[in-house]
Amino acid sequence: MRIAILSDIHGNCVALDAVLTDIESDDREAVDEYWILGDLAAAGAQPLEVMERVLSLNNARIVRGNSERYLTTGARPLATPVEEMTDLSLLRDCIGILESFSWTAGAMAAGGHLPFMLDLPLEQRITLPNGSRALLVHASPGRDDGHGFVPWYSDSEMSERLEGCDADLVCVGHTHWPQNFHLNGVHVLNPGSVGNPLIPSLRATYVIMEADENGYRVEHRAVNYDRKLAEEKAWEVQHPQAGFISSFLRGERVRSWGEPEVLK
Repeated sequence: MRIAILSDIHGNCVALDAVLTDIESDDREAVDEYWILGDLAAAGAQPLEVMERVLSLNNARIVRGNSERYLTTGARPLATPVEEMTDLSLLRDCIGILESFSWTAGAMAAGGHLPFMLDLPLEQRITLPNGSRALLVHASPGRDDGHGFVPWYSDSEMSERLEGCDADLVCVGHTHWPQNFHLNGVHVLNPGSVGNPLIPSLRATYVIMEADENGYRVEHRAVNYDRKLAEEKAWEVQHPQAGFISSFLRGERVRSWGEPEVLK
C-alpha cells in the first residue's frame, strides 16, 4: 500500500501541480491513496484550480483544516475589538484576513465547493495493513486550529495534545513545518506545506508512506516549483491580499529554525 500525504495547499496550484508531477513520475508503483490534511484553498490565488485537482484524485481521504471551517461558517481568526482599536497594525491584519477569506469564499461558492467543504470531517481513522491505527487531523487530535505541534514545544506540551488520541500514528499539518517524531508510543508525522512552506528552501513538501503487513515506512520529500509564476498568478487575478501571498513566496516569512532535519 502506497500513500501520498499532503497538507496546507492554500490555493497554490503551481506548487500542487509540481508535487503531483513528482508523485506521478516516481519509478516505483503508483499511489494507492492520498491523505490530505486540510487547508486546501484559502489564502492563495488559485482556489478553484486546486479544488479541481484535489477532487480528481482517486482514493483521497480529506479532513478539514481551520480555513475550511472559516470559509463555510463565517468564523475568522480575528483579534478582539479592543486589541484592534489599540493596535492599528492588528486592525490592518484583520481587514486583510476578512478580504482574503471573503474573496476565497466567493470563489468556492461560484465553483459549488462550499457543500463539499462543509461535509469534511474533523478527523479520519484508518487501520494500516500491519494493524497500526492512523489518525488524520489538521492541527492536533480533536482540533483544526491552535498551535498544533511546533518545534519549540516541550515533550510534556506535546504529550498533552496527544492524550487520548487512541492512535499509533497521528498525521497532522497546520504548522507548515515537516516533522517526524515518536512520543509516548505515538508516531507524529507532519508532511509540511505544499503551497505555503515556511522552510528556508521554500520547497513544497509532502510525504510518501509505504505500508504492508510488516509495518510502514515514511519518506519526506521536497519539490522545487516556479514561485515567481505563483506570485504572478496572485497579481493577475487581483487577489486582495496579493502582497501578503507574495511575501510568503519570496521567503519573507520563513521560520528561523533552519531547514528541517527530516529533509536533510
